[in-house]
Amino acid sequence: MSKVARVVVDVTGVDKPFDYLIPDNLADAVAVGARVRVSLHRREVPGWVSAVLDTHESDVDVSRLLPIVKVTSIGPTPEVVSLIEWAAVRWASRRRPFFVSASPDRRVPRLLAPRYSPRTSATGDQNILGVLRVGGGVVQCGPASSHVAVLATALTLGPTLVVVPTIVQAGRLAAEARRMGFTTAMYPDDWSAAASGVDVVIGARSTVWASVPKLSSIVVIDEHDDTLQEERSPTWHARDVAVERARRAGVPCLLVSPVPTISARQWAGDRYAVTDDVGQWPSVRVIDRNSDDRWASSLVTSPLIELLRDERKRVVCVLNVKGRARALACDSCRSIARCESCGAAVTQPDEQQLVCPRCATSRPVMCSSCGSQKMRSIRIGISRLRDELESAAGRRVQEIKPTTTSIDSQASVFVGTEAVLHRIDRADVVVFLDIDTELLAPRFRASEQALDVLAHGARLAANGGELVIQTAVPQHEVLTGLVAGDLTAHVAAETQRRQRLTLPPFGALAEISGKGAAGLAEQLSQSLLVQVAMSDERALVRAQSWEALGEALASVERPKERVRIAVDPARA
Repeated sequence: MSKVARVVVDVTGVDKPFDYLIPDNLADAVAVGARVRVSLHRREVPGWVSAVLDTHESDVDVSRLLPIVKVTSIGPTPEVVSLIEWAAVRWASRRRPFFVSASPDRRVPRLLAPRYSPRTSATGDQNILGVLRVGGGVVQCGPASSHVAVLATALTLGPTLVVVPTIVQAGRLAAEARRMGFTTAMYPDDWSAAASGVDVVIGARSTVWASVPKLSSIVVIDEHDDTLQEERSPTWHARDVAVERARRAGVPCLLVSPVPTISARQWAGDRYAVTDDVGQWPSVRVIDRNSDDRWASSLVTSPLIELLRDERKRVVCVLNVKGRARALACDSCRSIARCESCGAAVTQPDEQQLVCPRCATSRPVMCSSCGSQKMRSIRIGISRLRDELESAAGRRVQEIKPTTTSIDSQASVFVGTEAVLHRIDRADVVVFLDIDTELLAPRFRASEQALDVLAHGARLAANGGELVIQTAVPQHEVLTGLVAGDLTAHVAAETQRRQRLTLPPFGALAEISGKGAAGLAEQLSQSLLVQVAMSDERALVRAQSWEALGEALASVERPKERVRIAVDPARA
């Protein structure tokens, strides 16, 4: 009896699946996930089989169905296809981007013989094993951890899927796995080997979509890292996909980080373990910029000058902004003007009020510390920063840009945006010249994103080095926590803020932008499932849960004008 294949076509802008008849000569080759070619609007296009149906299950009369032209390649497994269907709702997206991430970039006509190494009797780290036995959870490690102990422990269960932020990290960890005697596939280059069966499948964020037979566990390394989230729409996060995939497969998931996010902690609850290297942070020194006479015009403080003039030290200076950084400070006591509700830096749109760009709370122009009504705008130019640092250090300073192709062998002081942390391999001292641009940003994840960049710096200086942080808010819970080696106060304060504002993971959030945003926001405002706030060509949509948000977004008609939906946006 003939069958029908429901096909998602590989055509930009088309999401509606189409039904095609499965010819008898292709019946054995057509399976869920298979890569096929079909006729669409008088041309032949590629696509993926998302379901195989009986003829009576099709919405179209079988006599009107066109046949599949041919099967071109093996594709993602039915398990991954089911995960794609979930993700399309979760991130209010078409299915095609997920299918692309889950598919080989070349034709795979057949799979290979599986290559599993003989199982060993190794017991692994007992703390991590305890977390694996209860379905997975959070593993806190040191910033410079090699993660070998986590990988070796997870592998005691069987084939493991490992997701890391970058290909470079994946290559290093894959080399460690091979040295331990495990068969390893790097995704996506080794797609066929991964789908055929190996001990370890490892790669960057798209690896979470890899087809892995006999999957026994999933490990996400540096789950806090923004690189694990897709910037383009759909804005899916590998951590969230990994957690859902593990739940569906009934296998444990480990979220590994030196600074676990609120989302990871909330998911894990008391399923928590620490590695032996968790305390191997560099020493942390906080420099209060308020105590320097040049606090409003220069980032080169007196303690920094002293540090720069020690020619024995290799110093990396980070200013994670481009152009100019702006903040408001009290002209009398120098306190940074912050929102009393959520702690973000405020702006002054007019002479009468201060407004928080994060939660929209407003108040009269008045310093909350001393009562002064005179505010001062701090503007820090970076165009001459390299020259200023070079003058203060008395030695050569190299500016590191994303386009920098080589490191000056004569330089021992380096300055740049966050990119410098990925271009320099070691440092005695890492200096964050103005962490407040991250820490007090209006984004609701500002403190976590500040911890992300600080963890990168700590990784460079972990072996007996020093982390130096310049700030105008030295009593911020993130900074006091780093100095004390205990971020409990930060976690409590941030959790309370998120709960009060119903922000992820205690609520669901989406950002809609583009010319069609107003029309879409107007439709959504009629729904009882969400709250909508519109500003210019941008709208924020908030709901009590991801299910409610997904249902609301799926129920509205997309406008003809361009519109971008970013679910759980990283920079909102």
